[in-house]
Amino acid sequence: MTVAGSGAAGTRPQVRAMGGELRGCWEAGTAVFRGVPFAEPPVGALRFAEPRPVRGWSGVREAVSYGTPPPQGGHFGMDALARDTGDHDWLTVNVWSPEPGPGAGLPVMVWFHGGAYTIGMSGLPEYDGGRLARDGGVVVVTFNYRVGLEGFARVEGAPANRGLLDQIAALEWVRDNIEAFGGDPGQVTVFGQSAGGGSIASLLAMDRTAGLLRRAVVQSAPGTFFSPELAADITAACAAELGLSPTVADLAGVTPDRLSAAGDAVTAKIDQWAHRWGRPAHRSILFAPVVDGEVLATTPWQALADGAGRDVDLLVGHTRQEQRLFSALDGLLGAVTEEQAATALRTFAPGPDGERRYREAFPTASPDELYELVHSDWLFRMPSLHLAESQIAAGGRAHVYELTWPAPGMGAAFGACHGLDVPLVFGNLDRGRPAMLIGAGPSPEAEALSAHMRTAWTSFAAHGDPGWPAYDTRRRRVQLFDARPAVTAYPEESSRLIWRDHAFPVLPLVSG
Repeated sequence: MTVAGSGAAGTRPQVRAMGGELRGCWEAGTAVFRGVPFAEPPVGALRFAEPRPVRGWSGVREAVSYGTPPPQGGHFGMDALARDTGDHDWLTVNVWSPEPGPGAGLPVMVWFHGGAYTIGMSGLPEYDGGRLARDGGVVVVTFNYRVGLEGFARVEGAPANRGLLDQIAALEWVRDNIEAFGGDPGQVTVFGQSAGGGSIASLLAMDRTAGLLRRAVVQSAPGTFFSPELAADITAACAAELGLSPTVADLAGVTPDRLSAAGDAVTAKIDQWAHRWGRPAHRSILFAPVVDGEVLATTPWQALADGAGRDVDLLVGHTRQEQRLFSALDGLLGAVTEEQAATALRTFAPGPDGERRYREAFPTASPDELYELVHSDWLFRMPSLHLAESQIAAGGRAHVYELTWPAPGMGAAFGACHGLDVPLVFGNLDRGRPAMLIGAGPSPEAEALSAHMRTAWTSFAAHGDPGWPAYDTRRRRVQLFDARPAVTAYPEESSRLIWRDHAFPVLPLVSG
């Protein structure tokens, strides 16, 4: 494997990977390679199949543009960004390296994007890895994986969790090729947020990831994992929108955009499915990893408690006001009624007396606050905390954090909401949609907090130590990221006590 070019005028970085020669570009002293295929396009005979290793190419492949995004739902206009152009190289990686070439031996950080397992793509500006790679001395990799019906629907005749299988294929590509870009294949840290964090949690539970990663950073992991029956019922409802059965034979002939539109149509009327799908329907969640007993044998919490991730260093955390962003999008900020709060508590709080326990633990909380608390806890905060506690229960090591800094770009109304960590971790404070949470012209405070988080993430990738003590079930020390960062006892103790005996089981089909 070779590298050419050093950032001088008129030169461009060039490496030899297993598939062939690649020519990238230099950006602010960092070598960048975009749109490199790690698997064959999953179309035609490979539709709904496990990813297949990519075939090589002759000559030098230009690697300066992101690959085509995978088909996806229409949330936030993402379907428009993923329009079918006839190029089906959905499964591609992008690499940023401050020192390309064999022998550099830099730590590697592989990003798993979020998007409710329904939307998302690696080419979004907020995921540009240049600053993280350059300032942290690491090789950063981002990639696409199949989402929505293509990646997570339970389709008869197809393997479950194709999106997870794509992620494993991307990690196998990293193992086999990253040395050419200056990375150390034995020092791979995966990091991801929301559905990306949930995906990483899933991979920690899977035997086939052995040897592919050494450390994991899980940011705001959702607690949603579906039973095969629930996933199959949701797929059947989506197929019915097209007048088809939920089989490979029927769905493989449907264009990806029509298939995604069918999922959007079900989402638009998801309330009518609440009696069958339960909590996911109340949160408009159509897709999640499926605990099918083959690709994914059990939930991450059970797998980690049984020792599956004992040898993987874990960094996990969440934001304080996870739900605030979703309440704003639903027009509910400051507008939650007592009836809505009571319904949320009855639906999402754990156990038969969950509502009572919340009201007793937070006696002065308003309907808005109770609504936010139970949604934040059910979907992100407590699943993330329990992941760390499951790891520790099996003798593993975990570091825990909470982001408590309120988003200044929204007048602090959004608080430390879901997604605020993404621009802070990447250092992209002035680009991409999450940057609106930071505000125009990032303040010195935002820059300092971002630098602190980036240092923690890259130090963890290099040494397994983010700069604060490991979590234990006696002192429960965590890092709070705020204008004045501090190490303190886990601050969401009331919620922890309410949820401490909850196992985050597989979500079932409520009625058949």
